[in-house]
Amino acid sequence: MEMILVLTVISLIVLVTVPNIAQKKQIIGQVGCSALVELINGQILLYDLEKGEKPGDVSELVAGGYITENQCYCPNGTRISIVNGEAHGE
Repeated sequence: MEMILVLTVISLIVLVTVPNIAQKKQIIGQVGCSALVELINGQILLYDLEKGEKPGDVSELVAGGYITENQCYCPNGTRISIVNGEAHGE
């Protein structure tokens, strides 16, 4: 009987925790993408100061060593693009 009670309590904890974790993961992905876009916007400004022009694509930032290849993608997998001199998560 005690074992059934313990298993019931553990099951309830798991049922309450799992949906909450999934929701938090989605929020973290959105905030992570926003932060990465802001970082790339800072690197665009640095590129502009050093080269005298804004990059047309994130590949120019990668080639110049301003960002890494991994920083071209948001945590949710969408590619970051540069439109009119500003980074945007698609």
